[in-house]
Parts: sequence; structure tokens; C-alpha cells
Amino acid sequence: MAHQSVYIARTLTETAMATLDRSDHELRIGSEAPPSREELLSQSRGAAGVVVTLSERIDAEFFDAAGPNLKIVANVAVGFDNIDVNEAKRRGVIVTNTPGVLDEATADHTFAMILNLCRRVSEADHFVRSGTPWVWGPRMLVGLDISAGATLGIIGFGRIGKAVARRAEAFNMRVIAFEAQRTPGDVDGTVSFVGFEDILTQSDVISLHLPLLPSTRHIIDAAVLARMKPTAYLINAARGGVVDEAALIAALNSGTIRGAAIDTFENEPFVNPALLDTDNLLLTPHIASAGDRTRDRMCLLALKNVDEVLAGREPVTQVVLR
Repeated sequence: MAHQSVYIARTLTETAMATLDRSDHELRIGSEAPPSREELLSQSRGAAGVVVTLSERIDAEFFDAAGPNLKIVANVAVGFDNIDVNEAKRRGVIVTNTPGVLDEATADHTFAMILNLCRRVSEADHFVRSGTPWVWGPRMLVGLDISAGATLGIIGFGRIGKAVARRAEAFNMRVIAFEAQRTPGDVDGTVSFVGFEDILTQSDVISLHLPLLPSTRHIIDAAVLARMKPTAYLINAARGGVVDEAALIAALNSGTIRGAAIDTFENEPFVNPALLDTDNLLLTPHIASAGDRTRDRMCLLALKNVDEVLAGREPVTQVVLR
């Protein structure tokens, strides 16, 4: 079989890069930094396979530049909102992602944010480092006692949502969930499914684990935030676009909700400066999957998908729109 050209837009993990020494493909490999738009389009030209991350926009212009040899775009991510999947399908290009391999790492980070935010860990660290004089007191930096039966509401009960639920149960939390395909009253182990309104009004912590689709963009807006408990916390380790950032900033500054933690941003990597001035908000730079083993598995799965498609076989994890 003739060598086929593969463009890898970003430097992958060391483990994944080491496997490329055995590759039969003609490789073009980018740097750790995201490619410019011009570089992405020029380096993809004539490629049979392209490996990208969520920072690369894959649209009609990209497919025009890549040309008719392109067979697969492999995304090193679970989400694929950076790719026009319908356009890919129209042109006969397979799109793959990396589901399954990052569930536990993302759930770990989600729960780390819950604990950090609810027990005010980062806030306390900053307080001590500021040099502000203090003495222990009964009302000092008091947060939510989650193991006293606090309610966690999970919006989006897929693999990651289920992994978060298992962690919450270990902390003695009551777990309820909203999933569009499930009927209120259904149960999954100890998790009870409820309606969307019940998630908002009953939860002490709401954690988002749903994809960014036209139907989920800004699913958390000003009206939704206003229906949450004023003592509640919002956690987002999904996609930034599922939350209206302007509405979240307003809700936090007005005391509509008690706090929030977000790992993803609406216009990533741009961070709205107003977020940085919001005290009751924990921010992390899209690192929920940043376990060493997990990132290796994500990169290796993307490369595996390319190898399978270019060998004329079915990919392991093809994106199929429903």
C-alpha cells in the first residue's frame, strides 16, 4: 500500500509521539502551540488523515483546502463542536473523537472542583498568602458540608455524569439527574431522574456533563440561574458554550447563586476579563482530562482511528450524529 500523508496539527504526548517512529505514513507534525489558520489549511493540503484538537476549526474552508484525498479527521477530544460534522459527511470524510478514555479523569477533576469550591480551598489559600491577619473563628470561611447529605444535580447523565455520580455517592451526597432521554421517576442505581425544573430547585450543586449542540447552547442562562437555590453552586467541565457567561457573571456578582467553578470557556482560549474579577468563581484552563495516562490514551486512540481508516477498516470511535 502506498504511503499516505497525515498531518498532526499539535505535538501529542511523548508516548504517542514515540509510536510515530513506526508509522508507515508520510507525517507532517505541528508544534505544541495551535497552528495558525493559514498553517492549518496549508499543512492539511493533500492529506489523507488529519489529527486535530478542539482549538482547530474544521469547516468547509478547511475541507476545500485539504482536498479530495482526505478520508478522516481525528479529534483529540470527546466534544466535536469545533468540527462541522455535517459538512464532513457530505464530503465523505469520517470524523472520530476520543470518548470513554477520559471519563474517570474528567470526573476526578469535576469532583476536585466541587470540593475546592464548596469548602473554599483556593479562597482560603489566597487568604493566607495575602498576609491578612487572622485568628480562627466559628464563622471563618464556612462552606457547604457536602457529606451531610447535600444534593448533587447532574445535567447530562452519560459516561462522565455517571462517573461523577459514583464519586458523589462515596461522599454521602444525594444524587439526582436530568437527561433528555430519561423519564422523571426513572432510577439508575441510587440516582433518581427528575425534570429540569426539579434539578434547579433541589440541587445544592449542579454539575454539567452534556455536549455543546444547538439545543444545549446557553442551556444555563439568566432565567435558569434565577431558578437555582441562592446557596447553590454551578460546575461546568463540559463545554463553555452551554453556559451564558455574561449571565453567570451577573448571577455571581448579584448573589443569585453562591458560587461556580468552570473548566471551559465560551470563547476559549479567550477568557472574559469580567470572570477574573469575580471572587466566588473557580477557574481552570480546560484541564479536566489532564491526567498523564488519560492524555496518552486520548492521543493513541486518535492515531489508531487514523490508522484504521487509512487501512480501509472501520474507525474505533466514529462520530455519528443522531
